[in-house]
Amino acid sequence: MLRTLRAVDFRCFESLALEVPASGAVFTGRNAQGKTSVLEAVCLLIRLHSPRTARMSTLARIDGAGGFGLAGEAWNCERRVDWRSRQPMDFRVDGETRASQGAYLEDGGLLVWMGNDDIEMVRGGGETRRRYLDFIGSQVAPDYRRALARYRRALKARNFLLKDPARREAEIRSYEGVMVEAAAVLRSVRVSVSERLAPAVAERQEGIAGHPEKLELEYRAEGGMDLAAAFEQARERELRQRRSLVGPHRDELIFRLNGLDAGTYGSEGQQRTLALALKLAQGTVLAETRGVQPIWLIDDVFGELDVARRNAVMKALPGDAQRLITTTHLDWLEESPDLAKLRRFRVTAGRVE
Repeated sequence: MLRTLRAVDFRCFESLALEVPASGAVFTGRNAQGKTSVLEAVCLLIRLHSPRTARMSTLARIDGAGGFGLAGEAWNCERRVDWRSRQPMDFRVDGETRASQGAYLEDGGLLVWMGNDDIEMVRGGGETRRRYLDFIGSQVAPDYRRALARYRRALKARNFLLKDPARREAEIRSYEGVMVEAAAVLRSVRVSVSERLAPAVAERQEGIAGHPEKLELEYRAEGGMDLAAAFEQARERELRQRRSLVGPHRDELIFRLNGLDAGTYGSEGQQRTLALALKLAQGTVLAETRGVQPIWLIDDVFGELDVARRNAVMKALPGDAQRLITTTHLDWLEESPDLAKLRRFRVTAGRVE
């Protein structure tokens, strides 16, 4: 899937050039040497997304030239992303400029990112769960990313007007049409994804836990699916509180284990198991939707799991997928004959050998 990866002035790397085996690789080394940054570079090159930051400026090497470049051969295309301070990002595929992020991503690949902070999807705030759905939605529906961007811009403008002491209702209403139209796309995809996730997550949850657990997923639209009606019902309340209280930015993905809210009543073991199940189910949904396996980026997960969960996750990973894994130690690797065969790279102070 990903054949080569090159980077210049990205994170701690002055330069990086890798040939990536089709089955994947294991990157080892101490903490803060650049292992996670290798996976982050893949994520940004393929999906224009960093799981660690939303600010492109933080990705550029401190002693670099005020920007970074990423390139590589993926899905038989040469892809390239360049970022420079105070300049638009430059996207190229096979040497041809793509006019926008959407145009760059339309023939891009699929990704699943797994990390130790995934547990926040279960016990953290609703924003973490919405990001999870957004990352899947943008990969399965071509118009999702554009609808999300339009909704966010209109929401920001509407919230600015709501904070004005003067009641600027006409201007507030002018943004609602854009939000209603974009919300219809977002919610349609999110509901569809949630329905497809539910059985896959339940199966993975039981498989990792090693015993039956009843898991339910519910997508809850704040204010109801009819956003135009929700705006009218919440208008006075929003004017008083000076913020938008209904819409996809407030929607929730509810997890129930054995009838109880998993984030509130689940044990840490149940919550961690559910976080793993959610990411494994994400891979299942992506593969079923697009007919190809995603790249799996697994950041220092296996070494932190107990033996039972680790073995269950390793067994659940598709053997025909490309898996890029980071770890600080290799003690656990021999437990999986499949993963033990992966080529190994050592990462030390921004160098990969």
